[in-house]
Amino acid sequence: MTTQLTNHQILNAADHRDLRIEMGAGAELGDAVMACLAVPAEFRRLACEYPILFRFNTEQQAFSALALFGFEPDENLFLNERRWEASCRPLAMAVQPFLVGRPRDEAGASQVHIDMGHPRIATDGEGARVFDEGGQPTALLDQAAAMLGALDEGYRASGAFLAALDSYDLLEPFSMDVTLDNGALHRLVGYHLINEDRLRKLEPAILAELHAAGHLEPIYMAVASIGNLAKLVRRKSRQTDG
Repeated sequence: MTTQLTNHQILNAADHRDLRIEMGAGAELGDAVMACLAVPAEFRRLACEYPILFRFNTEQQAFSALALFGFEPDENLFLNERRWEASCRPLAMAVQPFLVGRPRDEAGASQVHIDMGHPRIATDGEGARVFDEGGQPTALLDQAAAMLGALDEGYRASGAFLAALDSYDLLEPFSMDVTLDNGALHRLVGYHLINEDRLRKLEPAILAELHAAGHLEPIYMAVASIGNLAKLVRRKSRQTDG
């Protein structure tokens, strides 16, 4: 997959009156990714479809949560031609090519930015309008702004959640050998998941603390989501055999 250059701009009607966005799904629209950011506030929704794993960023020295789509770079097993075969998508995927922007002083309100280098930017006059003929936001932009708000709020709150997991040593390294129906072998490495044994042994006072902070539900949702790994393997087998 070709890497796209980013070109972030503050979205406004004066500069982007005729902007159109390619909808739908497809590798050519930037959907061919192995995983993407997930925030705890959406774990309940995502756990119905995707394995939720964790990865340690050595540069930032911090964990992040990810929804897994495949087992190899640029592989999204939920893509089927122009369809995304799942009941929902993570906010970080669904909101593209819109982004949250903040003033340099970080004190002002967040802004809606647009990545003009994203493959969803329509160049052929097709696609959904961002502003109407009068320069007013369309339903597409209203929905994108709402998703950006939810994603931004969820991302800000995720720091405390991930710090709690780390503090109570609830994350453990995870690797998985994926054997397909045709005998092909893939290995998933570099991720972490919730250590269920340590979770069960937490003292009631700690569980109450996690619950009061709103962390307990996303913890259990992440645990439940691991059952989707087997479903993802079956998707891989079907697409490989097909």
